[in-house]
Amino acid sequence: MAPPFIPYDAAARLTWPDAVEAIRAGHERPRADLGDIFLGPSDGTLLTRAAFIPGLGYGVKAVSVMPGNPGRGLPSVQGAMTVFDPDSGAVTALIDSKLVTEFKTAADSVLGARLLARPDSRHLLIVGAGTVARSLVHAYAAAFPGLERITLWARRAEQARDLADDMKDAPIPPGVAEDLSAALAEADIVSTATMATEPVLQGEHVRPGTHVDLIGAFRADIREGDDALMRKGRLFVDSRDTTIGHIGELTIPIAAGVIGATDVLGDFYDLVQPGAAARGGDDEITVFKNGGGAHMDLMIADYIARAIG
Repeated sequence: MAPPFIPYDAAARLTWPDAVEAIRAGHERPRADLGDIFLGPSDGTLLTRAAFIPGLGYGVKAVSVMPGNPGRGLPSVQGAMTVFDPDSGAVTALIDSKLVTEFKTAADSVLGARLLARPDSRHLLIVGAGTVARSLVHAYAAAFPGLERITLWARRAEQARDLADDMKDAPIPPGVAEDLSAALAEADIVSTATMATEPVLQGEHVRPGTHVDLIGAFRADIREGDDALMRKGRLFVDSRDTTIGHIGELTIPIAAGVIGATDVLGDFYDLVQPGAAARGGDDEITVFKNGGGAHMDLMIADYIARAIG
C-alpha cells in the first residue's frame, strides 16, 4: 500500500538547517544517476526529473507546467514527488512537489554560501522579490551563522516594498534598496532570484570579497550575471551535470569564449570533501550557480519523509 500523501502545509514541521544538512550529507554519497523528460507543447508541458542515489533510493518528481492556469485561478506548476526504496523498489513517500522544490532551492543556495562565502559575512542582498526571495529570507536567517541584515531589490520597487512589509515579523526583517549598484557596494552575499532573460547583475558593481548566488536562470538562453562577473569570479556550481551545457549562466559565456568549462572549479561533490579548495582569500569574488537537479529533490524528499514520519 502506498504511503499517505505529504502536503505542502507540512512545511511547518521542517527546519532550514536540517534541509541544508540533508543536501550536504547527500553529497557524501556516490554521484547520482539523473534523467529528465519533457513532454507536451510549450503551453502545457509535463516535466519529469528522476534520480538514483546508491543507498538512498530512487526519486521521480513530475510536474505539469501550464502558463495559462493563473487565469483559471490555478497554480501554473503542480505535481508530486515519489520516492522508492533502494532495495525493494517499494514506494516510501509521496510529497507535494511545491514543498520539495521550495526547500531544495533555498537550501541549495544556503549550502553554497556556507561553503564559499566569507565566514564574517553579515549582509545579504536578495535581487528579486518573488516566491523564492521569500524562502531565501527564512532560509538564510535560520541557517547562516552571523547574518545580521537582509536587503531586497527588485526592478519593480513596489514589489520589494510589499514583500518587506509582509515579512516584518521574520527573524531578520528585510529592508529595501532603491539602487542596485549602491546596495551591491554594501553586500557580503548577493542572491539573485529573478525571471530576467538578460543580465541583471553587472560584475563591475560587485565588490571584492562578495559571494554571488545565481538562482533564476534555468534555460540555456537566459542568464542573470554578465560576462564581467563570470570573468572576475571564482566559479562553482551545485552540480556539473545540471548546469554546464544546460544553463545560460554558463553556456552563453562559454560559447563566447569568455570562460571555459574548466573554469568551473567544483560542485557540491567536490566542495563537501574535507580540505576542499573553495574561497582562496577574503578579496576573491565567488560565483555559485544554483541549477538544482533531481538528486537534490531526492535528498530533500528523504529528509521530509523522515521528518514527517
